[in-house]
Amino acid sequence: MTPVATTSGLERFSLSGRIALVTGATRGLGLEIARGMAAAGAVVGINGRDAARAREVAKGIPNAFAASFDITDLCAAESAIDDLVARYGHLDCLVNNAAVRDRRPLHDIAAEDFRRLIETNLVAQYALSRVVVRHMAARGQGRLVFISSMVGPQSFQGDPAYVASKGGLEALMRALAVELGDKGISANAIAPGFFLTDGNALFFAQPRIAELARRIPLQRFGRPDELVGAAIFLASDAASYITGQVLTVDAGLSVAL
Repeated sequence: MTPVATTSGLERFSLSGRIALVTGATRGLGLEIARGMAAAGAVVGINGRDAARAREVAKGIPNAFAASFDITDLCAAESAIDDLVARYGHLDCLVNNAAVRDRRPLHDIAAEDFRRLIETNLVAQYALSRVVVRHMAARGQGRLVFISSMVGPQSFQGDPAYVASKGGLEALMRALAVELGDKGISANAIAPGFFLTDGNALFFAQPRIAELARRIPLQRFGRPDELVGAAIFLASDAASYITGQVLTVDAGLSVAL
C-alpha cells in the first residue's frame, strides 16, 4: 500500500525525488509537461522516437535525460524502462502522452488505418503501462497519468479513429485504477481542450475552428504550458487520494456546449 503522505501545504505539490517518464516529450504538450515536472523537482525521462531530438531536448531541461524508443516497439520500451529503473532505482510516474492523429472522416479512414492508430494510441499505452506497473508494484506506489481528450466536443472535427482511441484510453484508465489500487498505484487522465501547439497550427487556422474560440468561456485557446499544473498535481502527493478520474482542462468549453 502507498504510505499516507505526511507533507502539508505547497510541499505536497513537490516532485522532488520522483523519477518520471513522459512519452512523446520532444515537442508540444509532452515537452511542456516534461519541463514543468522537472521544474517541480522530478528527474524526467524525455521519450521520443528521434534519439537525437530527445537528447537535444533533455540537455535543455535541468534533471532530464533522454529515453528514446518507439512506444509501439514493446521490446525496445521494456529494455529502456528496465535500464531506467536500474539507473535510478525506481520509476514513480508514467505520463502516457504520445499519440498520433488522423483528422480524416469515416469514409476516408480504411480499417488498416484505424488499426494503426489504435495500436499507437491505445494498445501501445496499455503495453507500456503494463511494463511500468511491474516496477511500481514492487515498491507499492506509483502514478499513471494518461493524456486523453475532451472526447465529446472533439468528435465534431471528423476524426473518428482518434476519438475512439481516446475514449478507449479513458476506459482503460478507469479499469487500471480499480485493478491497481491495492498495489498503491493510481491511474488518472487529463482531458485537454483546444491547445495551440506547433503541430496543430494549420488546423487552428481554419475559420470554423477560429470561430470556436468565441464559444469558450475564457474566449481563447490554451497555451501548452497551461496543461502543466494538472500533470504536476496528479503526479504529486496532493493527489494521493485521487484515482480513476478525468481532469478536464478546457477553459469551460465542455460545460458551455
